[in-house]
Amino acid sequence: MRAQKKLIIIPAYNEEKNIANVISEIRNHRSDFDIVVINDGSRDNTRAVAEQMVPVISLPFNLGIGGAMQTGFKYAQEHGYEIAVQVDGDGQHLPGEIPKLLHTLVAENYDVVIGSRYLENNNYHTPMMRRLGMIIFSFINSRIADKRLTDNTSGFRAYNDRAIKFLAANYPTDYPEVEAVAVLAMNNFKIAEVPVEMRQRRYGVSSIDALSAIYYMIKVSLALLVNVFRKHERAN
Repeated sequence: MRAQKKLIIIPAYNEEKNIANVISEIRNHRSDFDIVVINDGSRDNTRAVAEQMVPVISLPFNLGIGGAMQTGFKYAQEHGYEIAVQVDGDGQHLPGEIPKLLHTLVAENYDVVIGSRYLENNNYHTPMMRRLGMIIFSFINSRIADKRLTDNTSGFRAYNDRAIKFLAANYPTDYPEVEAVAVLAMNNFKIAEVPVEMRQRRYGVSSIDALSAIYYMIKVSLALLVNVFRKHERAN
């Protein structure tokens, strides 16, 4: 049986201190995957560090995770990849957990598999306001998808060729990780979650502070509710 072409997409913004370790760790665990880094307009040396190790696509300015991931999906589609795994550039995702995503994607025939921090008890710490937002996103998206989804903000995901093709043309840009789940569910993609371990980033800080988290939570929730109404209209 012919081996499927597999790609790891790493969106990265100002991750010069993390990106080399992320790439090296992936290579140590998954030599069967190609790797591409989407340098999302970084203002540091992310591009220079990554280019010494793997192919890099550098965006002219910061588009955010939505634009970076859509670029990665377009690259995957154009180069004939049949499986893509999204791994963040900050080092939070453990390459040793990738087999969990792949098993469910391939053996259980799902289109998208999300690595969830919340399906099982673990030691991952989430600030209170972010955790509240995740609960709200879970409540809304679980109803859109007609199944329980616990970690809609997780950027640790695996996709088959059908999802790659769709997201190359349709990846949301405003609230990408959460809204992508809703859009995929509304277009009848089979979505699953598997429990994974994650760790805190080693270097740098998240761009979302407490006030930003509240603003983000409200805006994303409103966007998701629009999708709920759209689904209701389609059903009628």
